[in-house]
Amino acid sequence: MSDSSPDRPAAPVLDVWCELQCPDCRSALDDLRALRARYSDRLELRLRHFPLEKHKHAFAAAQAAEEALEQGKGWEYVEAVLGRVEELDRKGEPFLIEVARELGLDAEEFDIALIDGRHILIVDADQAEGKAIGVTGTPTYVIDGERLDGGKSQEGLRARIEEIADRLLADGTGA
Repeated sequence: MSDSSPDRPAAPVLDVWCELQCPDCRSALDDLRALRARYSDRLELRLRHFPLEKHKHAFAAAQAAEEALEQGKGWEYVEAVLGRVEELDRKGEPFLIEVARELGLDAEEFDIALIDGRHILIVDADQAEGKAIGVTGTPTYVIDGERLDGGKSQEGLRARIEEIADRLLADGTGA
């Protein structure tokens, strides 16, 4: 899931390997909001799905996030679900549809998307790519080839991301 549009000039890319049932990813929300506010369209934030087996609703949540993106509210949906991880734990897939409804999205289409699996290939591809580059937990950030693991601590990660992004923007090297 990406903030970019096809006609935008190349911006540095920050891949955020995330899982929507992950409390550590919820903790990372403030940093992601700050990065989005600071860089706006000068830094492309791409949410990459990495559902962990220990969270039984994470795979469905990743598919739901893709449906929200398709309906025009990807990041809003991600933030809403991450902000209420405990409810997702308790309620499961009905909660994903409830959040869609709260955001004014087509909840019926969400339900159908979760049943027909139209977004499974995107989630599977993200997860496979994550494994290939050594992602083992969430959140994990990748910018300019550097992998930063936020699963143990977010301490200092935003500063490091900003340092790299600022260098890339100053150099004009983009991604």
